Amino acid sequence: MAGMQDTYVLTLSCQDRPGIVHAVSGFLLELGGNIEEAAQFNDRDSGRFFMRVQFTCPGQEVTSLRGAVQDFGHQHGMDCRLHPWHEPMRTVIFVSQQGHCLNDLLFRWKSGLLRLDIRAIISNHRDFYQLAASYNVPFHHIPVSPGIKAQAEARQLDIIESEQAELVVLARYMQILSDGMCQHLAGRAINIHHSFLPSFKGAKPYHQAHERGVKLIGATAHYVTADLDEGPIIEQDVARVDHSMTVEDLTAIGRDTESQVLARAVKWHSEHRVLLNGQRTVVFR
Repeated sequence: MAGMQDTYVLTLSCQDRPGIVHAVSGFLLELGGNIEEAAQFNDRDSGRFFMRVQFTCPGQEVTSLRGAVQDFGHQHGMDCRLHPWHEPMRTVIFVSQQGHCLNDLLFRWKSGLLRLDIRAIISNHRDFYQLAASYNVPFHHIPVSPGIKAQAEARQLDIIESEQAELVVLARYMQILSDGMCQHLAGRAINIHHSFLPSFKGAKPYHQAHERGVKLIGATAHYVTADLDEGPIIEQDVARVDHSMTVEDLTAIGRDTESQVLARAVKWHSEHRVLLNGQRTVVFR
């Protein structure tokens, strides 16, 4: 992030009305800011306005900028947030025994493609401790079973809070989080799961898809909520398949799609391009 110390992202949402863009641009001009990128969306259904602005503001302290943004938001009835661009997002990744998404995220992170600071990997199995070690990321093995689920989640939350994680990624973590855990992580936990299959639930979804002869398989990345796999959707994609493909072919294609969809969702979230709009999201790509 060299050379980006004076770059910031401002995100905001409020009830739509005339003059918002003018007010925001005037506010940034008064601060000495220079807008580099701006995107906005007016949701006619809800009457809400959403905006993301990337700007430079040399010579300003982050604390004073945050105070100015807070005052501006209060004055105009906006939910405003300021994000220093040079600060990567502190992240904890959860995984079970399927490592394709974890491996993909770690590679993209080390390659400089994701604005993350991966602080820890948490798993209910030991399978990927060596992978974590190869990237010099602390690995925490926390077994989960019905009798100790509450204690396990307490340990997980301790790690998340001690690392001051802003983002939790469920990279094929095959445990259902409790309602309390979901509420605690609201808006900062992203999950990936197979989708565009005709309601194949439970184990081996690609085996079920093969048996039914599906023509499309895909994946969905969404925010975690207490309603299982029904949180606000960030990104989706599909891949076309046909009768000639084996279960192994479908599984491989599905895993590639899952990895790519999750990586895009994590990237957009870490760049503050995703704003919550009730049960939906606004994604400024």
